[in-house]
Amino acid sequence: MVTSKFLNPKNDVAFRKIFGSEKHKDILIHFINDVLGLKGSEKVEKVTFLSTIQDPDIACKKESIVDVLCTDQYGKQIIVEMQVAPQEGFEKRAQYYASKAYSRQLNVGQEVGARYQDLKSVIFIAITDYIVFPEKKDYLSNHVILDSKTYQRDLKDFSFTFIELPKFKIKSIESLSTMIEKWCYFFKYASSTNEADVRKIIDSDLVIQRAYEALNRFNWSEEELRTYEKEIKRIMDNQAVEDYMKKKARQEGRQEGRQEGRQEGRQEGRQEGRQEGEKNKAISIARAMLLKGYPMEDITLLTGLSKSDIQYIKQTLSML
Repeated sequence: MVTSKFLNPKNDVAFRKIFGSEKHKDILIHFINDVLGLKGSEKVEKVTFLSTIQDPDIACKKESIVDVLCTDQYGKQIIVEMQVAPQEGFEKRAQYYASKAYSRQLNVGQEVGARYQDLKSVIFIAITDYIVFPEKKDYLSNHVILDSKTYQRDLKDFSFTFIELPKFKIKSIESLSTMIEKWCYFFKYASSTNEADVRKIIDSDLVIQRAYEALNRFNWSEEELRTYEKEIKRIMDNQAVEDYMKKKARQEGRQEGRQEGRQEGRQEGRQEGRQEGEKNKAISIARAMLLKGYPMEDITLLTGLSKSDIQYIKQTLSML
């Protein structure tokens, strides 16, 4: 089995090495500009990394840590997050991250008015290895706050961009025409791409070349590779536990279903037996009343049988 020289960029360790390190700042800057389509004065020229811990009080929880958090030359805060495992409510988690980054800008000691006025916008970029928005067809979606009537963007401080990799369907390198397509191909297929194909992808895009070089396992130290492999093991262990819990839940569900079925069957059987006994008793009373000449109305009133039932009983008596 031939092992690719390129590691998987969706691995948390690899992702942070490429997009969250001082050494590869240029890769992160190009990626942000490419994904957001920033041009001219809006382009990100430089970034400063911030602590990825959103809440120091709960730093031990994964939910309090983002993959990459930085500011650009204008002070805008940019979060870049890779999410491999499906997570229910990830879009809410994205909003939580953004609001945390926004509120943490307030510096103690400043006047309230100045603090709010100085707040800078927050941009959240997520790359997911699963589908977040099933109703959307495109793999790239941008979300902003708009006036529901005029569709004007009066509240400009939050924006969310999602790249859903399963929706990216281009498999032919020759079909890659834009930088965003090359980035998606990079995330989805880098670990199975050979050097000849990488040369085709790179063409004149030196930043893509830098990204692949950063993924080259021969450029990693032994310690970095061990950390990378530990992350793979952690994911596999978590998946194994999740699969076991799902299997156990299915087994318990089937067992409960069988028990409930047996219980319902017994209850239904007892109920049917009672109903059958009551009907037989009513038929016996109806026969006795017919033999004694009681009128039809009295028999229906006392037994609860229909007139057609009593008529049938009367016919069977005449045949005896």
